[in-house]
Amino acid sequence: MINTFFLVASFIFGTIIGSFLNVVIYRLPRGKSIVKPAFSFCPSCGSKIKWYDNIPLISYLILRGKCRNCKSPISFRYFFVELLTGIGSALSYLKTGLSYEYFFIFGFVAIMIAITFIDIQFRIIPDQLNLFGFIIGIIYSLLKMNIFDSIAGIVVGAGFLWGIAYFYLRFRGIEGLGMGDVKMMAFVGAYLGWFGALFTIFVGSFLGAIVGILGAYVSKSEDKGKFEIPFGPFLAFASIIYLFFGENIKEWYLGGMM
Repeated sequence: MINTFFLVASFIFGTIIGSFLNVVIYRLPRGKSIVKPAFSFCPSCGSKIKWYDNIPLISYLILRGKCRNCKSPISFRYFFVELLTGIGSALSYLKTGLSYEYFFIFGFVAIMIAITFIDIQFRIIPDQLNLFGFIIGIIYSLLKMNIFDSIAGIVVGAGFLWGIAYFYLRFRGIEGLGMGDVKMMAFVGAYLGWFGALFTIFVGSFLGAIVGILGAYVSKSEDKGKFEIPFGPFLAFASIIYLFFGENIKEWYLGGMM
């Protein structure tokens, strides 16, 4: 049974985690510690952000997206990540209720949000995020007693994507996929199993292809040359779709084959 209080609480909790994700997104790809300094600071002037200016969502609106000290604009991404993570937390609660599974489902969503925004900006997927997700994915599969499906998901997900990357590099002579994407699929496979891993790859590839074709068309028309897009965000989006609707998707697909 869904409790309104816990639903709201899960959203608020998610925004708090989203605030931390902003720290991860900013510091991790720059090689900075995500725990030191423990306080948040303005990227422009470096001044320490007071606690009352660091309240998720609310502080950004009150300050109108500017640093209180130097008045420099603060990226809307900070607000958006907090909002998106809050929504992800609420959806996780709606799926699992108040149970241990909530933390694993929401943990998956939170890591995917961090991966998405890092990959968009820096074209990398940090090993730390993939490794952390992989470990909790294994723990989750053990608790659900489907470790064999998890292992199959790791092999299928990472192996399939590695094969594509290998042959693309061999026959085209250029790197089409980074190893970060391959490691990410090991993490996804550990969580979602072999079917979820395949779904993520094929749906993510389909979405990426659509955006890539449209982007290449626009790039060509404006004479911008080669158009490149990160693959991680599309894998993340597809994996989250399966995370929430995988049971229905798998039942529909396998039922259609019978």
